[in-house]
Amino acid sequence: MARMGKIAALAAPFPGFVMVADASRVLWQKRPGTCPSGTRDEIVLCHPRDPAQLTRPWASVTKQVVAVLVMQEVERGRLQLDAPASRWLPTLEQSVASPTIRQLLQHRAGLRNPEDSPKDASGLPSFYVDGGNGGAALDWCLGQRGPAGGNWRYNNCDYLILGAILEKASGRTLPALFAERIARPLALDHETRFLELGDRAGAFTRPLEDALAARYGAAGGLVGPANDLLAIDRALLAGRLLTAESRALLWNGDPKLGFMALGQWAFSVPLTNCARPVRIIERRGAIGRIQVRNILLPEGNLAVIVFIDDAGFDFGEIWQGRGFSHDLLAAAAC
Repeated sequence: MARMGKIAALAAPFPGFVMVADASRVLWQKRPGTCPSGTRDEIVLCHPRDPAQLTRPWASVTKQVVAVLVMQEVERGRLQLDAPASRWLPTLEQSVASPTIRQLLQHRAGLRNPEDSPKDASGLPSFYVDGGNGGAALDWCLGQRGPAGGNWRYNNCDYLILGAILEKASGRTLPALFAERIARPLALDHETRFLELGDRAGAFTRPLEDALAARYGAAGGLVGPANDLLAIDRALLAGRLLTAESRALLWNGDPKLGFMALGQWAFSVPLTNCARPVRIIERRGAIGRIQVRNILLPEGNLAVIVFIDDAGFDFGEIWQGRGFSHDLLAAAAC
């Protein structure tokens, strides 16, 4: 009860959705509320449904899920982390040596970066307007690339390429693979899916966010309710999606790469009032005005999920011992 009181005191005034859960119960989450007259919090409060059931873009938390699908293919012997990715996508062998599957997962593949494409009047990279979908996107990502290796550089092209490789290795489309391996076994809501062009994520997204999610594909195209994201987190923590060996590889953060693991960050840090450092698995996402955090604390079997309808909100840095993310985790774990 003391822990839930700490979580509630910190999260109640936060202007977004928060869910903190362990393996069997939700310890604390935002509940439906009534907005003050003349205001409308589109994501969290002004809806009669439980906000954990509202469909939202998962943005780059999608990469965390795609990394699980990759490791499932590794378990089946269809992919190998340190094999050249050109084995499944031969065009990767052109001009420079192919990156490995691991380097794609760690953003070390040397691909072109969509953020470097010319910006339109609103500041949106033209890649997401002109070429951010299907074969045209893959062709763009593979052009003018540099050598693989070195430090990581965040790049959506890495996961667009991984999506294509998953389809080659499994013989299924990415949405079908997600449905077969994750959505159906976990009995997820039918609203949890990879968004397609022209589709709507839900009642509380704007057209730009829907269009971006559809174009992000394997890099950020999943949408669904927080309850389903929690179901995936719980299944991963319980070993229902991957073996212990595969999960250890997935969560092996490399200190030389800023603790980048495979599709997420993994590190141990002191948290205020915790007796010893706490192991953190963190995945961030942002799309349009929406920010997402999906954080696992494996030793405590805890999942922390946060959505906020504010692109400018500063979560702080957990490893620096400051900010909302650190304080929320400290309240949940310590």
